[in-house]
Amino acid sequence: MLQADIALHQIGPVLEALATLGTFLFAASGALAAARLRQTLVTFAFFALVTGVGGGTVRDLLIGAPVFWVHDQVPAITCMMAAVIVWCSPRRFWSDHALDWLDACGLAAFAVYGAAKAMSFGIPPLVAAMMGVVTGCVGGIMRDLLAGEPSILLRPELYVTAAALASGLFVALRWIGLDMPVAALIAVALGFSLRAVAIWKGLSLPHYDADR
Repeated sequence: MLQADIALHQIGPVLEALATLGTFLFAASGALAAARLRQTLVTFAFFALVTGVGGGTVRDLLIGAPVFWVHDQVPAITCMMAAVIVWCSPRRFWSDHALDWLDACGLAAFAVYGAAKAMSFGIPPLVAAMMGVVTGCVGGIMRDLLAGEPSILLRPELYVTAAALASGLFVALRWIGLDMPVAALIAVALGFSLRAVAIWKGLSLPHYDADR
C-alpha cells in the first residue's frame, strides 16, 4: 500500500469530514472577499480555490505528500460550489462579520486536519503541530493578499494562536493516547472557541513595546 493510502487510512472519516468542511468554509470566505470587491464569478472561483486549498498545498509540499487537491477532485469541486453559493446569495444573507466567522470555523478544522496528516506521514509531533498552523493560516493570508486587504496576521485579535491551540492540543491528546476522532473534536471545539472569543471581545496578545 502506498504511503499516501496508509496516511488516509490513519486519518479516518472524522478528520476527512473536517477537511472537507474546512475547505468549504475557507473557500466561502474567499468568495466573500471577492464579493466585497464586486468581482466576476470567475474571480469568485479563483479566490475560493486559492483560499480553500492554499494552506493544504503548502503543507503537502513541505511534508513530501502528494498535493491533495491535484490527485482528488473533491476539494476543487467543493471550492467551486462555495463560490457559486456565495455568488447566487443575496448580499443581505451575509453579515459584515460573516467572513471572520467562516474563517474561524475553517481555521480550527484545517489546523487539526493538517496536524493529523503531518503525523500520519511520520512528521515529529512539534513540527506536525506547526504544519497544522500552516494549513489553517496560509489560505487566509493568500486571500487577504489577493483582495488587497491587511493580512489577517496583522489584525489585533488572536488568529495564529487559535490555530496553534487547535493543532497543538490535537497532537498532545494523540500523544497521551486519546482516540483520533475524540481528540480531533475536542481540539477543533477549543480552537474555534478561542478564535470566537477573540472576534467577539477583541482578545489579543500583548504587543511589542518599542519604548521599553
